Amino acid sequence: MKRIIKPAGLFLAMALTAGAAAAKDITLRIGSGHPPGVVYAGLMQSYFQTELSKRVAERTDHTISFVEGYSGTIVKVTEVLEGVQDGIIDIGGMCFCFEASNLPLHAFQVMLPFGTMDPEQSLKTAQDVYKQVPYLTSVFEDKFNQVLLSRIADGGYNLGTSFPWENLSDLKGQKIAGAGLNLNWLEYGGVTPVQSSLATAYTEMKTNVYEGWIMFPSAWVNLKLHEPGPYYTLIGFGSMTWHGLTMNKDTFNELPEDVREILLEVAADFEQQTGSVNKERYAKDVATLQDLITVTEIDPAVRSDWGKSLADWPQKMAKELDAKGLPASEVLNLTLDAAEQNGYTWPVRYEIAQ
Repeated sequence: MKRIIKPAGLFLAMALTAGAAAAKDITLRIGSGHPPGVVYAGLMQSYFQTELSKRVAERTDHTISFVEGYSGTIVKVTEVLEGVQDGIIDIGGMCFCFEASNLPLHAFQVMLPFGTMDPEQSLKTAQDVYKQVPYLTSVFEDKFNQVLLSRIADGGYNLGTSFPWENLSDLKGQKIAGAGLNLNWLEYGGVTPVQSSLATAYTEMKTNVYEGWIMFPSAWVNLKLHEPGPYYTLIGFGSMTWHGLTMNKDTFNELPEDVREILLEVAADFEQQTGSVNKERYAKDVATLQDLITVTEIDPAVRSDWGKSLADWPQKMAKELDAKGLPASEVLNLTLDAAEQNGYTWPVRYEIAQ
């Protein structure tokens, strides 16, 4: 009986696999811990999903539909990497800031604060570095059973607060929120850092858990953070490409070949959209905030002084990550060079020994 059942079971599995590969109606679970009010999550919904469904329908015999899980309804901001790995969702958008133990090097632009505020320039710099360091892409497949579809740029980071300030000394003793590595921008500057996420930002600002946030202007507008934080200071910490869109490797491999090709095409377009849309949105969102609250531009000397206070931190990060076998010194030096090659001049040119 065992000899008969085993081949029969194998035949059934093969038949089911063939049926799945030939299926014309494909449903994918997609989500993020962030709400669509955050630009990249909104673009996942309005651009990535829409374009993928449209192009697949136009160019193949298949259809694509989505089960959505935004705003942490399926996975929280800290659970996206594992959620995609385990197949809880098929496609996930995440900030690498919440994966300090799994992806400590992928927040490399954050280790070099006061970089470009241009999201397109930030994205191009990241693309150049990823191209030269294959590990940054391959680690997703090798360790986490997923495919990196897109790198995601953010709008430029500034500082929103519930109080006015002009100098770094004005922030001493104040609690300011951030996420992951950008908390070091605060700590090294002598400011009290508080780990948080955008999912809880409004309530925590409203209840004085902290008095400010390192944040791009789109979130200050879309999530109404301007209500508990009526002061927004343009200090220019930089635009960071430290989010990503990934897909479960098994799900990716099960897709029909023509669908996979279109998926990668749309993912590449979505990646560029995160740069261009954030760039366009930045000026509009700052203008919106100027009509709602007090928006000030910091004295360049204050920005320079804050950057100098962080001068030793990139080297410290490089040394720690190098010791773990990661190419951190290489990546940081490539980033410094790539930013300059893409037209950026660093206010503080960090030195990373290799």
